[in-house]
Amino acid sequence: MAHSNNNSHEDSLVIFMPSGRRARVENGTPLLDAARQMGVEIESICSGRLTCGKCKVKIEEGHFQKHRIESHSEHLSQPSGEEMDMLASMDATDCRLSCSARVHGDVLVFVPEESRAKKQIIRKSATEREIEVLPSVRQLYVEVKKAELGEHRGDWGRLQDALKAEWNLENLSIDLPALQRLQPVLREGKWAVTATIWNDREVIDVAPGYVDSTYGMAVDIGSTTVAAYLCNLRTGELVATESAMNPQVVYGEDLMSRISYAMVNADGLDKMHEAIIDTLNRLAASAARAANIRRRDIHEIVFAGNTTMIHILLGINPVELGGAPFALANRDSMDVKARDMGLRLHAGANAHILPAEAGHVGADNVAVLIAEPPYRRPETVLTVDVGTNAEIVLGNSEWMYSASSPTGPAFEGAQIAYGMRAAPGAIERVRIDPETKVAKFKVIGEERWSDEWPVGRDVPVEEQSKQLASGICGSGIIEAVAEMYLQGIIRADGRFNPDFDSNLVRGDGRKAGYILARGDQTATGEVIVVTQDDVRNIQLAKAALYAGAKLLMNRAGVDSVGRVVLAGAFGSYIDPKYAMVLGLIPDCELENVVAVGNAAGDGARIALLNRQKRAEAQEISHSVRYIETAVDPEFQEEFVGAIHLPHASDAFPHLDGILPEQDLEAQLSQARNSRRPRRTRISTPEPVTA
Repeated sequence: MAHSNNNSHEDSLVIFMPSGRRARVENGTPLLDAARQMGVEIESICSGRLTCGKCKVKIEEGHFQKHRIESHSEHLSQPSGEEMDMLASMDATDCRLSCSARVHGDVLVFVPEESRAKKQIIRKSATEREIEVLPSVRQLYVEVKKAELGEHRGDWGRLQDALKAEWNLENLSIDLPALQRLQPVLREGKWAVTATIWNDREVIDVAPGYVDSTYGMAVDIGSTTVAAYLCNLRTGELVATESAMNPQVVYGEDLMSRISYAMVNADGLDKMHEAIIDTLNRLAASAARAANIRRRDIHEIVFAGNTTMIHILLGINPVELGGAPFALANRDSMDVKARDMGLRLHAGANAHILPAEAGHVGADNVAVLIAEPPYRRPETVLTVDVGTNAEIVLGNSEWMYSASSPTGPAFEGAQIAYGMRAAPGAIERVRIDPETKVAKFKVIGEERWSDEWPVGRDVPVEEQSKQLASGICGSGIIEAVAEMYLQGIIRADGRFNPDFDSNLVRGDGRKAGYILARGDQTATGEVIVVTQDDVRNIQLAKAALYAGAKLLMNRAGVDSVGRVVLAGAFGSYIDPKYAMVLGLIPDCELENVVAVGNAAGDGARIALLNRQKRAEAQEISHSVRYIETAVDPEFQEEFVGAIHLPHASDAFPHLDGILPEQDLEAQLSQARNSRRPRRTRISTPEPVTA
């Protein structure tokens, strides 16, 4: 008999991850129906007849403080024998079939990638870059002297002599699995072998005869997504790219939630660690298949990620990062055996972890810096990696400052009433007609704007489903809020304009909402609205980012920036104009605001292919002056001013002709009359030498 989590409610809270959709549903409702009510699309070919097995989901167990839910598999109806047989045949006994499982209590449901009808779009493709190929792993062909009676050097000694004579390599060690293979390999190759050597220090593999098959993988572990880039270490060619949702989103959408989960749950760290290791092994296997190689041909892996992600990756409890003084276990770069981490690559493969700058500015930010080096530019550059935790660097060839701002998951579509991650059907572009105030939009997977969609009975069903909206992703909500401000639907303080009288706005107060999509334009048949709370959540997120950037400008004693670099997958899809209208970034010449894609992933790839860049990364990580926003009282002052659109007092002259005229004039006046003293640099960072 199913438990009802000790309450008498006739309905229960159901949360679907990774979409983050939640709602209370009537007890007895099948999970599949609950998903459809919330617009969460789960594969189901057999329409609930227990024959296809496509709708499997996983129920997360335990208390989840972030979601305020106590979730247990016992909060569902008991599986029937037919369901258990189906799950056993798929080797998925830890799952449930959502068409069969009925809700009888609160549950947190994870929908695996293969069960999602609309697959997540992971926008972390690699950027084409010129990279000097100088990897840490290389393969060297040598001919070794045969063993002879009376000569007692040993086969490893003979290989050492050959490598010294032909390649001038000395003081080498050999990894145990390579030593175990050495004697049969030498004889199979008739004393001619290819040695795979890491960092000119260690022989990690031997193969008979001539071999040219060495690969490496660069991985960017983000809070939301994980991207892996498989490269040929001899040529530098990118041969495969694989990506996945970070499975840890189940335990919390932002970093502090995951730190809290590790603190509150005795097995929390183990669960999150095992989840990311399993994902990395899956990505490695998928990448190897795509490149038509074996996983054991992957001889090195390089990691970039924020400090919390790296701690969890290494099985280190991130609890110290949850409060002052935000101490890292290790700030510097590391090299460890991949096998010791549980990674299934080559037996001797090395894992290189890039260095961090401080407690909340990690290896991902260092990777961004070596991909887009502001320390080589004369003008002042603001580099922002936008995510659930924004990492910011301000600097030039003489100095650099960095900070971390807690933007939260709103930019990923979370905390938004109709928010969703970037998947087909997500609204990603918005324009509002200045006359009618009616919105048109684009959804992922459909090139046409909504006002160009064909309508009528003659439109094929598959064509209709392709173009319908399911929700709003991060870039869509930014454009929606910015357009609502530009068209006078909301005021500079973020509140709905009381003078805007239209049936496009329904409700009032916090429940007020602007109708972005009509019912006939959505997958559920219900309207999609941008609510007052949505606007507020975006204001809070953008204010945190702007305040962090402004704090660095104050510390550096500068009042403008010459260039803004938007890094990260999300940053690539932000229109610079709307980012500035919103007040996400400081004023700058719009043509000097550039999106550079997943620069953290590119930086990890650069470090994979060029060992000199690893030394540069280590040096740069110590050259940046870190400003701790969490304990800096000036951050809160800047945050309050940044709540307004685009700002309460800072001027945006490069938006002249774009902002509502009265708002621009008011801002210029406020900026002229501001009596707040300009901050000056409080200390000089270590000189940039890389």
